[in-house]
Parts: sequence; C-alpha cells; structure tokens
Amino acid sequence: MRETEELAHLDREIERLLRRRLELVAGPESGSTGYDQCRRAMEAARCPVSQPRVVYQGVAGAYSEMAALTFFGKEARCQGLARFEDVFEAVHRGEADYAVLPIENSSTGAIRQVYELLTQYQHYIVGEDTVRVEHCLMAPRGASLDTITQIYSHEQGLFQSDRFLSRHPEWEQIPFGDTAGSAQYVAQTGDITKAAIGSARAAELYGLDILYRGTNHNSGNTTRFVVTSPVMELRPGADKIAVLLSVPHQVGSLQRILTVFLLHGLNLMKIESRPMPDKRWEYLFFMEFSGSLTGPGMEEALEELSQSTSYLRVLGNFKNSLTEG
Repeated sequence: MRETEELAHLDREIERLLRRRLELVAGPESGSTGYDQCRRAMEAARCPVSQPRVVYQGVAGAYSEMAALTFFGKEARCQGLARFEDVFEAVHRGEADYAVLPIENSSTGAIRQVYELLTQYQHYIVGEDTVRVEHCLMAPRGASLDTITQIYSHEQGLFQSDRFLSRHPEWEQIPFGDTAGSAQYVAQTGDITKAAIGSARAAELYGLDILYRGTNHNSGNTTRFVVTSPVMELRPGADKIAVLLSVPHQVGSLQRILTVFLLHGLNLMKIESRPMPDKRWEYLFFMEFSGSLTGPGMEEALEELSQSTSYLRVLGNFKNSLTEG
C-alpha cells in the first residue's frame, strides 16, 4: 500500500513539474487561436448527408472509387475527376458533399499532393477507410507478356510494382494520371503492345484480360483514404483527431507539443511534416491522435495545444479505421 501511494505521489509530482515547464516555456502571450476556431466549427457541425454526392480523383475502377463505395455504400452518387485539385474545388464550390482522397500507402508513404491541398482548403476530415491494393497487369484480348512493350499506370502503381517490372527491363514504363485511367486508355487503343497496371475491377470494367495478378511486391499493400467535407461533422464513434500545426522556431517548441499529449494521456498515432513555402526551414506538422472532441478533458488539451503553437487548425474528428497487424 505504501509503495502504491509513493508511486501515485511521484506521478502527481511529475505532472506538476511538466505543467510548470509548459507554462514557463509558453509564456503569457504566446499561442494561436486554433481552439477558438475549432469551437465555432463544432457549433456549426452538420449531420451526415444522406445519398451524398461524392467526388474522387480518377475514373471508374480507381481504388479511390472503391474506397468511396465502401464508405458510403452503393446509394452514393460518385463522380471521378481528373486531378486532386479538381476534387477539392468541387467540394469548395458546393458541387459535391464529400471528397474521398488517398492520403498514404503502407508501402510508399504519404501522398504529398493531398497533404499540401489539405493546408490550402478549409475542409474537415469526417471519416477514413482503407483499401487493400492488389495490382494486376492487364492488356487487350490477344496480348501476352511477349507482345507487351509499354506499361501504363499511376506513378505509385509503377513504383509499388518495381520488383515485378525489373524482370522485364525491355518494357517502357509510362506514368499516367491514375491506375484506372491507364486501363481505360489501353482498352481504347486495343493495342496488344500496351498494358496497364491497376485493379481487377478496372480490368473488368474496361474489358481487359488479366495477364498477371499481384504485381505489387508487398502482399499487404494498403492505401488509407480520408473523407473530407466543407463542414465539420461529429459522427458517432469518432475516436481519432487530426490537427495541422506549426510551432515557434525555437528550442523545445516541439517538445512542448509532445508534453501536452503526455499530460492528457493522448496517443499520438501519426506525425507528418511539410515545409512552409514562405518560411525557410520551418515546417507544418500533421498530427493524428486518439480522442473525441466532445470527450472529457479534450477542451483543456486543445487549449494547451493552442498556447504552445504559433498556428493550430483542427482538421476533424473521425472513427479510426486502422487495425493492427
């Protein structure tokens, strides 16, 4: 019993010292207005839209379309657009209720362009989903591995299939806007010297023969997609929070942020940095951590984050779709 009391006393003393350090380093006039903006967004939060209009980058058969159908169901009205920026613009202009965007791949890492667009548009993450990636080599009827001279796919599809492609150095690799779009193009040509790398669904949609399944070397290859909205939503079961922040360019500034997570028992699940174009050698940090915006103690935690940052923006609160293993 005495040992338990001593440990509890030690924990309280450590917490007191950490909070005192946080106060001393932050100073009375430091901080951002991020939590105030978050509070206003929470007050204006909407309910999920029924039979939503959903946009994604690519054409039918893209992994993004698969993610959209998995998340929203077949009643969703899905539309593919040419570029990631077109997707953000459609939501911004009110032409769509949601966007579904790939944000990272388990083999190749972050999708840089999507992260950068998240900094430019005032959209909120309201959900996420994962799609298992199995790339297939597909070509028009009559083609074989011997007739192929050119391979089309998104640069990620080519990179994730690099070991398979290295066995065929005679094939020219040609990057395309998206995997399903490359399948559509190859089907339109009907040329047995051309092949595409994409999903089995794309091969079925565009009438191509699958010559090889599993061109990606990582059989566990998975892409994580986020669902974004122009308005915050607080869906039931939301247990992950995403924020975008920057810290003062001084010693210990990032440590202050980590101290806030420690004090409030928040599990930091992801951290990604992007350079700030207008400030040399300074960075924006994307962070994801466990918690609910309406949960006990979260208001205090976010206020302390605001005090410890030069910029803070809460990107959203959503249900974690990632599983271990």
